[in-house]
Parts: sequence; structure tokens; C-alpha cells
Amino acid sequence: MVPASPVTPSLLFSQLEVEGFLRDGYVIARGLVSEADVKKMRHVTEIGLRDHVEPVEYEAELRYPGAPPSTDAEGGRTIRRLKQAQSRSFLFTEFMIRPEILNRLQQLLGPKVLCPLAHHNCIMTKQPKYSSETGWHQDIRYWSFQRPELINAWIALGTERPENGCLQVIPGSHKLTLDRNRLDDELFFRKDLPENAALIETKKFVSLEPGDVLFFHCRTLHAASRNSTTETKYSAVFTFRSADNLPLLGTRSATLPELLLTPGV
Repeated sequence: MVPASPVTPSLLFSQLEVEGFLRDGYVIARGLVSEADVKKMRHVTEIGLRDHVEPVEYEAELRYPGAPPSTDAEGGRTIRRLKQAQSRSFLFTEFMIRPEILNRLQQLLGPKVLCPLAHHNCIMTKQPKYSSETGWHQDIRYWSFQRPELINAWIALGTERPENGCLQVIPGSHKLTLDRNRLDDELFFRKDLPENAALIETKKFVSLEPGDVLFFHCRTLHAASRNSTTETKYSAVFTFRSADNLPLLGTRSATLPELLLTPGV
């Protein structure tokens, strides 16, 4: 029997997918990264975790619910993020300029797209036993750009399900204007307010297979639970902006270089 040829991913979002993103603040492109490339990305990830290749962020540093109380406590050296992922392998840079990725970003952001290296640009991990819970938030809370119009690409490097802490999103929340009193001191969306609780009831779990890519707006409210399985979950995450949406000088958003994504470079 002749083996089936791998399915070639589309180079563009369909019109329905674009409309879905504009309506919901997120869209999933299935099978956008090949099995071989997922394997390579996981290899880079596993080396970084094994050897604690800096820069890293430990669960204990953020002290989110479920995290070890300090880096000296049991599980205190559990890594939450491998930072500066783009510099860990050229594969990540090459991934960004592939037509099936860059074309989609251009559909959502415009003809000139940049990747700010100051935000995300990391490999997220949720490890068994010591992973933490991430509360509801918008990524734009810590970013400073002329307009709150950036897009994240979340690459599943394994299966993502509710039981291992897949993302949860609130459809349409990228269109909301949130009063400051609906957020806590750390700018997380307060679950104790009735109006917030009603909105959280509309959440959707984003289940992904290896190689799927979730594109979501920086204002889309999202959260994630702890990993209750026995296997670590890995996801590579990068942020993108339009060339005319500049970072504000003097802020963290302007502290690192950015990549201008050009096809074939």
C-alpha cells in the first residue's frame, strides 16, 4: 500500500476564518507545523529544560496559585518559561516567515509585520505536580504600543486539553472596554464580581493537537488551569504587530530589537 502524502497546509485563512477571528478574537489553524518540525522544537525545549538554559522563568518566581512558595522549596526549580525562544534555534525564525504563517499574519495585521522580541518570544511549559494556575487576563496589560492591536501565535508542541492546562478564552472579549475596577491589583480579571463571573461562564477551552497554531488577539481574555496529568505540556508563543503600531519609547516594549518578517529571508 502506498502511504498517504502529508496534507499541505493552506497558505491563507479562509474568509470565514478571518471573520471568526474578528468576531471571537481567536482562530485555530490546524496542522500548520509539520510533525518533523514539532519534534525539532520539542528537542530544543527539552534541552533547555534539562540544562536550565538561561534565560528562564521559574514557577516560584510568579507565585501563581499552585506554584512552589520559593525557588528553595520542593519543586522550586520547576521552569515555567524558556525565555528568548527565537534565539534558541533558527527554526523559530524560519517558522515565522513561512508563507502559511506570514500570509496569515498579514491578513490580520497588514502587509508589514514585525515580531517584538520583548514580549512572549518564549516556550511555555506546564509541568506535572508543580505547574500553576494562570488567572484571566489580557496580554496587552503589560505592553505599551500606540494601539492595543497585536496578535499572538501559540504553537502546540503536544496535545493540549483541559486536563493538562490548555488555554481557555472568552470569545469576543477583545472588543470589550474594561473598567479598571474589574481588574485586581495585578491586572487580572476579578472572578468575584458578578458581571465578570457571567462573562467567564462563556469561556471556551482551546484543545489543540501537535502542530496546531492558535492565533489570538492581545486583548482576548484567556486563562489556564494547572496540569493534572503526568506529562509536561509545551507550547511556543510569539507576538506580532503591524509596522505602523510602534512601541512607546521608554517602556519595556521598546527595550529589545524586533524582527521585520520578510519572505525568503
